[in-house]
Amino acid sequence: MKYRFMSEIRKKAAAGLKSGDTFTVKRKFTKKETESFGDITKDYNPVHYDMRFTEAKKLKGLICHGLLVASLITEIGGQIGWLASGMDFRFKKPVYFGDTITCSFTLTEVNERGKAKGEAVYSNQDGIVVLEAVLSGIVPGSKEKQVLKTMMEEDDKAGNIR
Repeated sequence: MKYRFMSEIRKKAAAGLKSGDTFTVKRKFTKKETESFGDITKDYNPVHYDMRFTEAKKLKGLICHGLLVASLITEIGGQIGWLASGMDFRFKKPVYFGDTITCSFTLTEVNERGKAKGEAVYSNQDGIVVLEAVLSGIVPGSKEKQVLKTMMEEDDKAGNIR
């Protein structure tokens, strides 16, 4: 497989992005992912690892790293070829191991030079908002959109479009 995880999101990006476009992804967060993220970032805050600490904080259990959860937006950004220039996260509620988080990203502005802004809302399986984000970046221009189209054609021939 030459390219990984081609999707409907990528198809829309290749066709051209505009204000109002919305993309949604979902993922279940696990203890193993949190431990791996901690090892990569060296963030060993006991709130992710020790129940005594979470009990002292009056939490229901161990929680996922906030930036691990926030990184869900990168699945969308990677598919649309978003070049990030700013991210402002507002963590509202903890995310516990086993929670399934849905991230909905809406482009709120796209100018003629491809500079863009967007908003993301992350909700858990109970519909509770756990995180909100405002993002800025650059969406693909005409040359980049052509490359995306070529990538999809190559992947489609190999049967890898998802």
